[in-house]
Amino acid sequence: MDLLHSWGVELAVHLQTAYGRYEGLFGLASAVADLHTTFFFFFPIWFHLRRDTALRLIWVSVLGDWLNLVLKWVLFGERPYWWVHETRFYGAGPAPSLKQFPITCETGPGSPSGHAMGAAGVWYVMVTALLAIATEKRCPPLLYRFLQLGLWGLMGLVELVVCTSRVYMAAHFPHQVVAGAVTGVLVAEVVSKEKWIYAACMRKYLYTTLFLTSFAVGFYLALKAVGVDLLWTLDKAQRWCVRPEWVHLDSTPFASLLRNMGTLLGLGLGLHSPLCSEKAEKKRSGAGFKVGCIVVSLFLLQLLDGWTFSHEDLRTFYFLSFGKSAVALLVPTALVPRALGWICKGKRDDKNS
Repeated sequence: MDLLHSWGVELAVHLQTAYGRYEGLFGLASAVADLHTTFFFFFPIWFHLRRDTALRLIWVSVLGDWLNLVLKWVLFGERPYWWVHETRFYGAGPAPSLKQFPITCETGPGSPSGHAMGAAGVWYVMVTALLAIATEKRCPPLLYRFLQLGLWGLMGLVELVVCTSRVYMAAHFPHQVVAGAVTGVLVAEVVSKEKWIYAACMRKYLYTTLFLTSFAVGFYLALKAVGVDLLWTLDKAQRWCVRPEWVHLDSTPFASLLRNMGTLLGLGLGLHSPLCSEKAEKKRSGAGFKVGCIVVSLFLLQLLDGWTFSHEDLRTFYFLSFGKSAVALLVPTALVPRALGWICKGKRDDKNS
């Protein structure tokens, strides 16, 4: 593994040296590839345009990130920005000099890459959804072929930039991003075949949230009981990150777990809320109304996204992160459609009177 890691460090140094002018692009790619973008941007759009795709996005993202957490606990992957300082591979010689960036110092294990895995799963869902729409619209075979090649090529390009950015930022080794990309596609393919996710009742959302949370916590406690410290990476991040404020506590395993569980529970609450009844949905099916819901939802979610929490009390931080994630799904699924529905109904009543 040391040899594999050394190759990864050499590639990271080469990228930082030869492509330093693309730092902004790589930073943007890493930021956009985070599942936060799916929850706060892609989901509200898809939910009001094609609900089945929006549901797939959430289930693929949540289950994929949960699996990523478990795999990281099992694989114990190093990260370049701390490995290069602790390894004995270079002996008495100087270790390669790796630059660090504000998004480098994540605190969880490195394998597989969560950004690469999440981006692969999310883009797989969106590409297959667009191709399904083209099929439903009876797109001519030649045009469909070009569309197919273009969309899959775009996904490959996006994934390549995301994987390169994670290596450039010294947050991952190359084999970790490759493993993440492959695993993300596999998760998306498996979850997309499950039909029950489109009609899951509130009880199933609740039970799934409880099971995933209990399994992860139980797995952590079981390994801790036999002397395995699954939070070993937090100390490494705090020790080797060049700036303390760059250590992202929201990337800790439990922060990620609770954020995803809040998202899943929020989706269930939104879909099964009295504010989101089938009767009300039929009355709010116009294109103008959907566009209004998308615009207002995105605006409100940007405001919600600006609400940050102190890291001084981790329990409070985890609790508030869970609640924020749940609210982020309630906004586009229930709150905004009902609010705009009331406004439109009030205007119609005023015109009729």
